[in-house]
Amino acid sequence: MSILFFFIIALNAVTFLVYGIDKLKARKNKWRIPESTLLLLAAFGGSIGAWLGMRVWHHKTMHRKFKYGVPLILFLQIALLVYLFI
Repeated sequence: MSILFFFIIALNAVTFLVYGIDKLKARKNKWRIPESTLLLLAAFGGSIGAWLGMRVWHHKTMHRKFKYGVPLILFLQIALLVYLFI
């Protein structure tokens, strides 16, 4: 259980940083991180980091698949945790 907890914390931290890096690259017109990678990070457990990255970095907030997809992934992951542990 504790390993899973630390994995989720680390994954969310990495996801948050990846969203920030992609925003920085977008501003400098450099090579970007694929949108599929950003969404996969959220889907594999980094949805809190993705959502925070979108809010803090103001990144991908107008793209529908991020605007609605990341909160949906976050909701589903919370619902799964509630179902499994309560």
